[in-house]
Amino acid sequence: MSRANFDFVLTFVSFNQTIRKMIKSIPPSATIPDAIGTLPQTKNPMRSINENAPVKCSKTITIHADRKRVWAVLTTIDAWATWQTDIKKPKRHGELKAGTTFDWSTGGVKIHSTLHTIEPYQKFGWTGKTFGMMAIHNWELTEANGKTTIEVHESMEGLLARLFKKSFNKDLERGMILWLALLKKECEKL
Repeated sequence: MSRANFDFVLTFVSFNQTIRKMIKSIPPSATIPDAIGTLPQTKNPMRSINENAPVKCSKTITIHADRKRVWAVLTTIDAWATWQTDIKKPKRHGELKAGTTFDWSTGGVKIHSTLHTIEPYQKFGWTGKTFGMMAIHNWELTEANGKTTIEVHESMEGLLARLFKKSFNKDLERGMILWLALLKKECEKL
């Protein structure tokens, strides 16, 4: 047996022993959710935008409100149309958690989206699909001295994004600037 094969076998045996110890630590009366809760938990990183997508944009703004206020406004999807003038008929289908879907319209285009990241007061992200295009949209919040800085990143890919790259990039940038300005206005209301 080669040294590489021997090292692989040792690693596999060690991994197998670790898993067996974890399984033995689960009480026999445990339910599946209980058992999962005993396993080491890791935070999933936010799904990254596609840096190679033909359409992408990133912007930042500082809002004079704490991040709990900003988070509440940003994540109450069903109320987006009350302050975001480009959005129509937003409807979330379930709890605010990864995997939940929502539908909405912007610029006359209907979009079906799925939340991929929910880290309260820090990260909020979703994917969206329409007309054969796929977008990844991410928000990151940081707070200092009672002010919240928001970074927003989006990428879009698909046939239409490639064909209309120049105009879609301009539209995305304008839309992102408007969204941030309206979010700031809503969050800074007294």
